[in-house]
Amino acid sequence: MTRAPRTPPGRAGRLRLRHRLDVAERGAGLLEQKLRVLRSEHERLLKAEERAAREWHAQFPEAEAWLLRGLLLGGEQALDSAAAGIGPAEATIHWTTCMGVRLPGTFSLSVPARPPASAAPTNTALVHAEAAYGRAVRAAAEYAVAHTAAELMGAEVISTRRRVRALRRHWIPHLREAVDRADLALEQAEHEDGVRRRWAAGTAER
Repeated sequence: MTRAPRTPPGRAGRLRLRHRLDVAERGAGLLEQKLRVLRSEHERLLKAEERAAREWHAQFPEAEAWLLRGLLLGGEQALDSAAAGIGPAEATIHWTTCMGVRLPGTFSLSVPARPPASAAPTNTALVHAEAAYGRAVRAAAEYAVAHTAAELMGAEVISTRRRVRALRRHWIPHLREAVDRADLALEQAEHEDGVRRRWAAGTAER
């Protein structure tokens, strides 16, 4: 993208170069508009990620604390008995598109209920641990979605910024130089043609 375009000869070549320059400048303007929107959206997603991270960091230690109390009261056998027959939680991510970027938008989380036939926890600490881990899993899923969305939007911000920089710092200046060379060459050719015409007219009169 940094290589200067070959300057075609004549008026047609100059028109093509000017058209390329116009297209490049319009493209840079549109990309700059997109970049402003992307940055604003990225800031919003970063704040959402920060909130989700705080919630996750609050919920997980609480769940761990209740689990530790339950283990101290009933031992690992009580935990194994309370967990028997309960399936894993399942999360489904629903994707969306923002400014051409595919992002995780929302999610649905399924935390299996305790089967009626399964044994109840043997102490209240394990009951609290079960509920706390349910909240922690939801907070973890929320954080994962927010983190991924912010990361993908951030990557698009970087990519778009690089494209704008390449246009503004390299491609557009090279096109302007090529247009200037084409203008100069055309002006020189017209001057030389005028000199030849005047010389030819003078010769004809003699």
